[in-house]
Amino acid sequence: MIDFAPLLTAAPVIQLHVAAATIAILLAPINLLRRRWDRLHRTLGYVWVTAMATCALSSFWISGIRMLGPFSPIHLLSLLTFYALWTGLRFARRGQIEAHRASFRGLTFYGLTGAGGFAFLPGRLMNEVFFQETPAMGYLVLALVGVAAVLHISLGGVRRKLRTQR
Repeated sequence: MIDFAPLLTAAPVIQLHVAAATIAILLAPINLLRRRWDRLHRTLGYVWVTAMATCALSSFWISGIRMLGPFSPIHLLSLLTFYALWTGLRFARRGQIEAHRASFRGLTFYGLTGAGGFAFLPGRLMNEVFFQETPAMGYLVLALVGVAAVLHISLGGVRRKLRTQR
């Protein structure tokens, strides 16, 4: 049973972080799977970029795992997110659509799915929200994310091979 109490009592910056991540997670498949080049794609894209930037920026005020002062390896992912957002937007503005797609697909998959998977580990907030009675389920979520990553990488290689054979 889902219990939102831990989220509702969390610090405002954590609530902002979760809200931004949720918006990005919900918008990503809509924008990745629909027709490109229209006003809705661009508008949803800018909302998604804003949500991702908010998520990355807010992470610097979340320091539950401290390894180097208030920072942890997850903060490196936040810096990488800013770089990927900048390059993805730059590719779109230059008309380099394939590079734009690749940049934002990668950021969606690895940024949201990868980093999001770790949020479900036991002892983390999202684990408390979704798996309060069975915290070990968080390991299953992380394992599924790992399997999805392997499949994503493998299928990407197959797709590239098929494209070059044409």
